[in-house]
Amino acid sequence: MAADLQIIGWCEWARFPHINNERVNMKVDSGARTSSLHAVDVTPFTKQGEPWIRVVFQPEQGSDREVTQEFAVFDKRKVKSSGGHVTDRYVIKTPVIIGSQEFDIELTLTSRENMKFRMLLGRRALAGRYLVDAQSSYVLGE
Repeated sequence: MAADLQIIGWCEWARFPHINNERVNMKVDSGARTSSLHAVDVTPFTKQGEPWIRVVFQPEQGSDREVTQEFAVFDKRKVKSSGGHVTDRYVIKTPVIIGSQEFDIELTLTSRENMKFRMLLGRRALAGRYLVDAQSSYVLGE
């Protein structure tokens, strides 16, 4: 099975077809269970009786450019950060393209303003798809 998995580096690019086809720089983290995406603002609202959120993203590190998108709430989870702090986070499910693969991904939304990468790719998204070469970066190109 391992021979069937695509090799990726410790950092790569992800593209989001349903978020303005934005390209986001991500860190691959097999220690993190869930993937996370930088969100500047998350506003809950109700649409046809269902919970939705309006999310403001800043997809480029060092840029104030914002993209706003609405999503049905997939879940709300307690997430423990690497520092041990537990927060409630909204979870969305949206398509992502990483290398040649497109699949639906669950993403928690949080501020990653002080982090080097706008996205963290966790082990749930890695499982059955990728092997990580921890010595390499941007194996899949741009």
